[in-house]
Amino acid sequence: MQYDPKVIGGVIKSLRKKRGWTQEIASGFATLGRSHYASIECGKVAEIDTLSKIAAAFDLRLSELFRLVEDEIDRETNE
Repeated sequence: MQYDPKVIGGVIKSLRKKRGWTQEIASGFATLGRSHYASIECGKVAEIDTLSKIAAAFDLRLSELFRLVEDEIDRETNE
């Protein structure tokens, strides 16, 4: 399975919307600048420490975030 920054961005965006958060709120919880956070949602490649901060903002382990990404990649592959 290959890492796809667009898929991870989509998963992060979905998590944010499920919580009813704006990008400003999510980026604040992740201690990231809003524009940096927004670029990740749009598919920009993120470093592991940044993804770890985002996972923590959603009360997830990094491994759980990756599992959600893998599930989404599997779902897209099987469509």
